Amino acid sequence: MNSRHLFLFGGSPPFTSNLGKRFAEISSLNGEGRVAILFLERDGWEEYMQKYTLVLRENGIEEYVYLPLSSKLSNESLQELASCSGIIIGGGETEHYRNYIADTILGEKIKELYHQGVPVAGFSAGALISPQNCVIPPIDNLQNKHLFLNGLGLIRNCVICVHFTKWNEKENILSALEELNLPIGYGIDDDAGIYFENESLLETDGENVHIFEQVK
Repeated sequence: MNSRHLFLFGGSPPFTSNLGKRFAEISSLNGEGRVAILFLERDGWEEYMQKYTLVLRENGIEEYVYLPLSSKLSNESLQELASCSGIIIGGGETEHYRNYIADTILGEKIKELYHQGVPVAGFSAGALISPQNCVIPPIDNLQNKHLFLNGLGLIRNCVICVHFTKWNEKENILSALEELNLPIGYGIDDDAGIYFENESLLETDGENVHIFEQVK
């Protein structure tokens, strides 16, 4: 059975140095090092992609597939995704990422590749939608309230919070743990990342990562 690799970052790209190197190494082992970037299309997106690729290029990854998200992702795009040996889910409006990926054919393809050993990295919104439970704080949605939604389901039994210190997320992560009756929460600061192998925390990198365990 292939090992599963999940990289979650608390802010915007680029990758942190150590985790970027590790992601690139794993991606290269799975094939020719072709990485897909899933993102919300907006003005200037071409230039912004360089932030995602910077550290990976420094570690030998030269080929990328850029897949803007929409409600009607083509079969051709799904086939391109299937040819990749690494996947990045970008940042932006978390609800849009969740709606386009969780509980969709695209989400099922990502999970299939993840279980085949293709590493997945999520930045900010991409990190928030990665667990089974997608917890979106009031600051990050138009309803201005805590949202508890279905996520992609790459990791279970935990809560993920991003921009942890900047968004002052301690109260939110503790209330989410209680609301969902989950054992552990990871609050990831900007410029920080965490790496799970087979859904077990293996490494943190960059600025602070805050870990909270619910006392039973």
